[in-house]
Amino acid sequence: MLSENRIYLASRSPRRRELLKQIGIKYSVLKMREALGRVVDVDEQPHENEIPTDYIYRITHTKATEGWKRIIQRRLPIYPVLTADTIVTIDGCILGKPENNEHAEVMLRALSGRSHQVLTAIAVCIQDNVQMRLSTSTVQFRDLSEPEIRNYLARNYILDKAGAYAIQGVAAIFITNIVGSYSGIMGLPLFETSQLLQETGLEILINEGVQYE
Repeated sequence: MLSENRIYLASRSPRRRELLKQIGIKYSVLKMREALGRVVDVDEQPHENEIPTDYIYRITHTKATEGWKRIIQRRLPIYPVLTADTIVTIDGCILGKPENNEHAEVMLRALSGRSHQVLTAIAVCIQDNVQMRLSTSTVQFRDLSEPEIRNYLARNYILDKAGAYAIQGVAAIFITNIVGSYSGIMGLPLFETSQLLQETGLEILINEGVQYE
């Protein structure tokens, strides 16, 4: 078991924090540079002709190694770094976070009445060792009307969500079927995450109702 049985979470996502708490993982949030006017730690622009799986592996691996660099540079206590990235894909195209509501409308029209894939990659970095897992789920949307799409976007903030929706929110009423991992669609597949953390020596405390931060 690792010393202190704790990790760094290199993500600002409140959903990933909630999911880690759900399985009793002790963590500290490792903040990366994302503010306007500052150099970003990870450029998330897809490369030309990059397929979705290659893209998400590259981004997640880069986030993990950059997170480890931040630990060393800031002389923080040494714990494993966990990071994750989630994308929505349809017809082989990556739907990232929408730039604005008009862009979100385009995304939701593309998803309407069809199935799409949600890919979440996770990585754990300890020194030069990065271990990764990929969760792939299929989500089926019912047909969405134009007023329904506009009403949804007017009442919900979706600019920080891949594919312009969150399964744990109101958009759940759009979904007719899921094949795969619900927690993976939320942003952190708990099965793969627990496996990966246990392989690094971290103990998963199966104790209902106990949460850590």
